[in-house]
Amino acid sequence: MMKGYYKQPDKTRDLFWHDDKGQLFFKSGDMGRIDEDGFVVLLDRKKDMIISGGFNVYAADIEVLMLTHPDVIDVAVIGIPSEQWGESPMALCVRRAGGTASEDEVRDWANGQLGKTQRLVAVEFRDSLPRSTIGKIMKRELREPYWAGRTAKI
Repeated sequence: MMKGYYKQPDKTRDLFWHDDKGQLFFKSGDMGRIDEDGFVVLLDRKKDMIISGGFNVYAADIEVLMLTHPDVIDVAVIGIPSEQWGESPMALCVRRAGGTASEDEVRDWANGQLGKTQRLVAVEFRDSLPRSTIGKIMKRELREPYWAGRTAKI
């Protein structure tokens, strides 16, 4: 277990939490629930949750669906600014070799299967998605151009 962020005491302080008995807990940023059998089911990362019109939209749920489209080989769903909803989901996809579906066709296909609060405002194809050295998609980098100069309403 890490002891904190290197030379970032404020981030380190936010990382840990003590309950009323003084027990130390680590805030991972993961969100989950306990199912009917008592197992923990991970839902998403808190920082990746999109709040659209007051509803919590889990990017991971949309990503799972998008990966079933025959023309999509990789995807990241991010929240982008929306005047009406605060944030709206957008899918950034890598097209499978030989794929021919347009961005609008993929968006319409997904929206036909998503709940009203989950619907994508846009799909954008990319050559690749930025990844960390351990292979995680760097959503912060993907969100940055859309939020530059704005504050997310979270």
